[in-house]
Amino acid sequence: MKPSPYPLFLDLRDRLCVVVGGGAVAARKVRALLAGGARVRLISPAVTKVLSRLAGQGRIELAQREYRKGDLEGACLAFAATGREEVNSLVRAESQRLAVPLNVADEPDLCDFLVPSTVRRGPIIIAISTSGLLPMLSKKVRQEIAQYLTADHSAYARRVGSFRRYLLQNVKSRGLRREIMRRVGGADFREVARMSLREMKERFLHKKGLP
Repeated sequence: MKPSPYPLFLDLRDRLCVVVGGGAVAARKVRALLAGGARVRLISPAVTKVLSRLAGQGRIELAQREYRKGDLEGACLAFAATGREEVNSLVRAESQRLAVPLNVADEPDLCDFLVPSTVRRGPIIIAISTSGLLPMLSKKVRQEIAQYLTADHSAYARRVGSFRRYLLQNVKSRGLRREIMRRVGGADFREVARMSLREMKERFLHKKGLP
């Protein structure tokens, strides 16, 4: 049995990612990469209006031509979204030569990694994958999770995240930090989501005699 993919989240800030292809699928890849802070190089003789506009704004590097050897130099990730088997094969060969992980749209057997369906609510990112077997199921699960998550989840993550950073900077005892965070976790979810940092300090710290 083929092993399941290893899930992880990558920090792509200021790192070069290459997308080969200029259609709607390529545009989705580009937007997701930009959201992750990546530097994007797009290679395609024809591109959508959205991609052309991004290039005109200087947000992506556009090489409006056919893919050629050397285009993956310096990349940390590559994406082939051309729909053309011969081009995908060339990209695949170079990605293997340069050890650049490659994703080929709709060709899971050619992929070094899969791009999951995602749900984003502020700092919360949930990734869903069926290991390339059934993308339509990933979409269905994504829609169901998206209906469950609310603005309160995002607010809670931000509030408690800020409070945790405060604890790390001001409470030296790891055991005490854990105790305080357990108390936070036991409090009403929506109530905490609406608290300010000052209110969280008053409720969870001052009773402990902390600053």
